[in-house]
Amino acid sequence: MKKKTSNNFGKFTQKRSNAAIKEQFRQEKRKLKKEREEYFEEKRSRRYEVRNPKSPETAKSSPAKHHTSDILPNTSSLMPLNKFIAHAGIAARREAADLVRKGLVKVNDELVTEPGHKVSAKDEVRVNGKKIFLAKNLVYILLNKPKDYITTTDDPQGRKTVLDIINRATNERVYPVGRLDRNTSGVLLLTNDGELAQKLTHPSNEVKKVYHVTLNKPLEKKDFDQILKGITLEDGAANVDVLAYADMKDKTQIGVEIHSGRNRIVRRIFESLGYDVKNLDRVIFAGLTKKNVDRGKWRFLTEKEVRDLKHFGKGR
Repeated sequence: MKKKTSNNFGKFTQKRSNAAIKEQFRQEKRKLKKEREEYFEEKRSRRYEVRNPKSPETAKSSPAKHHTSDILPNTSSLMPLNKFIAHAGIAARREAADLVRKGLVKVNDELVTEPGHKVSAKDEVRVNGKKIFLAKNLVYILLNKPKDYITTTDDPQGRKTVLDIINRATNERVYPVGRLDRNTSGVLLLTNDGELAQKLTHPSNEVKKVYHVTLNKPLEKKDFDQILKGITLEDGAANVDVLAYADMKDKTQIGVEIHSGRNRIVRRIFESLGYDVKNLDRVIFAGLTKKNVDRGKWRFLTEKEVRDLKHFGKGR
């Protein structure tokens, strides 16, 4: 099967003009600027919320906190139906209102087409026939994992774990989604949402991971082509989705996009061809990046990020 080219590595592909590469950089720079503006606007909104708790504007961009009571009304109180749907992580309020108007929502087996219809957690709400629930005490943390930390909730040998980094983030018991080796850094999601964790780690969903690999020597063209063609390891075939030189002047720097979650898969691919991986950093996981999160730091996901994760498409 022919390997696809990802926009994430578009600027690194070999068969592009200098003008095309520069334009790609300009586009990414504009995108990064926009993301930074949104990030700081979100922080300003959070500070405003603390000073003005009754402001209707605060719910628009607030992070998805670990205690949903901070972002949700008391579950026994009444709220508009579209608000209930939004807080269940189905869609934003405006989109939720459209779902109601289209006749896709039932409350206690009765079709409701008015978004403002009052409901509570005691009511049975179904969207497209599927029962939905208010999120309660769900935690979603994005960590930029440093090296020398174990991706586990406990280590019998007493080594440092990723939970040591986020131990003050929440009182809820969270766990890593998937694994990063002790010497691998980068994007790691921690949550207590078992349904989402199962979705993100199930092989059939082909969740995308992007890694920046630093090798001990330049990757030769024949090995580059062999990796694209496919490598046979001791536990079966290993295929990457995208492979690119991150820097054409330094061919020890490699970008890899892969959906397999097998143990040490990226390292083993290069080791099978005689290369040592000096540094391995995951830069993207299921659409999440480490932008604005320094190494060893963490942040809560925004409500939009949580919704996107719950409704991502195959191969995202």
